[in-house]
Amino acid sequence: MILDELAIDQREAFCLDLARSAAILALDGFERQAGQPIGMKGPQDYLTETDGAVERHVRARIAKAFPSDGFLGEETGGTPGDIAWVVDPIDGTANFARSIPHFCISIAFVANGEVQLGAILNPATDELYFARKGRGATRNGKAIHVAPTTDLQATSFELGWSNRVPLSRYIQSLTALFEAGSNVRRSASGAMALAYVADGRTDGYAELHMNSWDCLAGLLLVREAGGVTCAFLSLGGLIDGAPVLAASPAVAAVLATATGIPIFPGADILPAPTLTTLRTA
Repeated sequence: MILDELAIDQREAFCLDLARSAAILALDGFERQAGQPIGMKGPQDYLTETDGAVERHVRARIAKAFPSDGFLGEETGGTPGDIAWVVDPIDGTANFARSIPHFCISIAFVANGEVQLGAILNPATDELYFARKGRGATRNGKAIHVAPTTDLQATSFELGWSNRVPLSRYIQSLTALFEAGSNVRRSASGAMALAYVADGRTDGYAELHMNSWDCLAGLLLVREAGGVTCAFLSLGGLIDGAPVLAASPAVAAVLATATGIPIFPGADILPAPTLTTLRTA
């Protein structure tokens, strides 16, 4: 199905309100997280009760407001279809669980074959990043842009780690960036890292494998802030995940070379389903 502009307008207003309501739950959980049980889904893969509470809240609100839309969440899964909300209720759970205020709620909306909306909100700092396809990117309503860095000796990249790929590949990428003269960070929230690229706080971010709920909102933010990215949806990343790269254009090549993740100049589009037009009254 193809959504018209009015239908996307409606979801834009809803997305912003949804992020804010979810943040209230997340911040409450963060402030009392010392008493929460902390589970492990895998190596360095944390789970708290707040993850589940926020995702249930988000999923229920979407189901009530737009019952025909698909949903894919980190904690409860789902069947996205060609119109879908893709949600990470708490990205940076390891930080959250250790009382580090660097985590976020990430919400993306996919329709017409592409990511149309992206919201990333850190409840602890009250910074709301938002983008709509073709309309730019903002932080708390003010336009943001990727960094103007051109000197490789002044670059600061962030490199995410995934246990889905051999550790040697991560070490090779890290070494190549250091040898190029870059500073390399790791702050343990891929979604926030992408938002920081869009905001010019970091020159680029790469991870050798990410899930769609971690990165779709952030990839849209970077593109709308003037940055370049890899392909993701077109590689089947919505369901299976894929490598991720996003950067300021002037220094993106060094990050692409170091990681082996190519820059993708075109529109990142879902493998084409048959789209029919859906118009709202």
